[in-house]
Amino acid sequence: MNLGKVVAPYRLDENLRLGGNWAPADPQDLHFRFPDDGRSFAQAANRCVGVGRCRQHTTSGGQVMCPSYQVTGEEEHSTRGRARLLFEMLDGHGDSPVGDGWRSTEVRDALDLCLACKGCKTDCPANVDMATYKAEFLSHHYERRPWRRPRSDFTMGWLPAFAQVVGKLRAGRPVNALTHTPGLKRLATLAAGVENREIPLFAEETLQQRFARRRPTGQGTRGTILLWPDTFTGTFHPHVGQAAVRVLEDAGWRVTMPLTPICCALTWISTGQLGAAKHILARTVRELAPHLRDGGLVVGLEPSCTAVFRSDAFELFPGDQDVRRLRAQTVTLAELLTEHSPGYRPPPLDARAIAQIHCHQHAVMGWDADQELLKAAGVDAEHLDSGCCGLAGNFGFEKGHLEVSEACAERVLLPRVREADGDTVVLADGFSCRTQIHQLDSNDREGIHLAELLATGLGDDPARPQPPKRAAKLAGLAIGATALGVVVRRLTRRRTR
Repeated sequence: MNLGKVVAPYRLDENLRLGGNWAPADPQDLHFRFPDDGRSFAQAANRCVGVGRCRQHTTSGGQVMCPSYQVTGEEEHSTRGRARLLFEMLDGHGDSPVGDGWRSTEVRDALDLCLACKGCKTDCPANVDMATYKAEFLSHHYERRPWRRPRSDFTMGWLPAFAQVVGKLRAGRPVNALTHTPGLKRLATLAAGVENREIPLFAEETLQQRFARRRPTGQGTRGTILLWPDTFTGTFHPHVGQAAVRVLEDAGWRVTMPLTPICCALTWISTGQLGAAKHILARTVRELAPHLRDGGLVVGLEPSCTAVFRSDAFELFPGDQDVRRLRAQTVTLAELLTEHSPGYRPPPLDARAIAQIHCHQHAVMGWDADQELLKAAGVDAEHLDSGCCGLAGNFGFEKGHLEVSEACAERVLLPRVREADGDTVVLADGFSCRTQIHQLDSNDREGIHLAELLATGLGDDPARPQPPKRAAKLAGLAIGATALGVVVRRLTRRRTR
């Protein structure tokens, strides 16, 4: 077929990526169990076969992967590039340029711009899950040397614990005053090791506190469901939870809610603090076990927390039967109303909406049930091909990530929000997505949760957290000055000694 050309072809088994003598390091002391990869991190990291779908330059068909590559255009910051570095870290060819194993700075730097959006878990033909690989790597990279961690790992990773203290003390108002007084806010972000962004407002009363003093309404003819009070809904946007309770009771469900401080451990997972994450998650599963063993459903409102129950928890504890029940019995609000509430009809809503789908919902739960529910309610909803909003939980607050975070949002999401007319609803179930829209949209548009939209059809208009007033800011300034004075006095005494 190539007349006149004589060549010496390679043998069929020559220059293979994985030859017969391939024997990579395969760590055994793992946190995630990688149940779909024979419990092998090497096999998981080797899922990538170089197709390069992660190197797309435009979003289409609702695809999310890979936001950092879309912004930087650098192979190192694509899913494929990171997978290749992990392959080399495990001594893929024996003469790997990536040394130091888990301590590798090359791998750490490549993973730094991974938003942990989980888009690759669904969009990649090989289902590479870089968010999980990143969490596993960071856990080992900083093992026995936590002082090397960025401060933001502690401030963002341990946010639920801090939020629980704020909620228990009902200290939302003074904390908001401290974090929204210009000078103190800058000191707070510097101390926390995060970007100089607006700090979300704590609610004055948590969802659990509000729920504890209310009387249930409705007949509860469909049975009892447990509404999961995640940190973001519970302490920052309890109005979303209130709206959900209203909708669920109208649909015939009796709503219960854990009133003890528990957490899905999402922020510990995303920052690679997996030892703490497993401890916290195991405690949560024990708390939910009686409800799960009775066959009860758990309804999640925050997509990232719901995805932990549907995916991460099983990958951390694949042999735990209660974790398996949690995975099977956790549903989204839309899934409950469309798949577990026969005959339910949502309140009629003659509305147009553009929907920003949270990355973890796209990757783990999907949006089909939401689309079906919105259609039944009479909502003309457009699913934006915007990919990741760019905030991605802690990512957009971490040092050095602000430019990438904003660039992700400016690709599709923010332009579409700005050009939408005033009557168009901006649907965004994710707290990160709503926060990104709130902070970066020049027209001051706000994203709302599906529960809020349905509740408006029932005549509800839950109150949102409001910025602190002048008196509260002055009080916060006084508190901050007092705290600063205490710190200065203690430092002075130490130096004197």
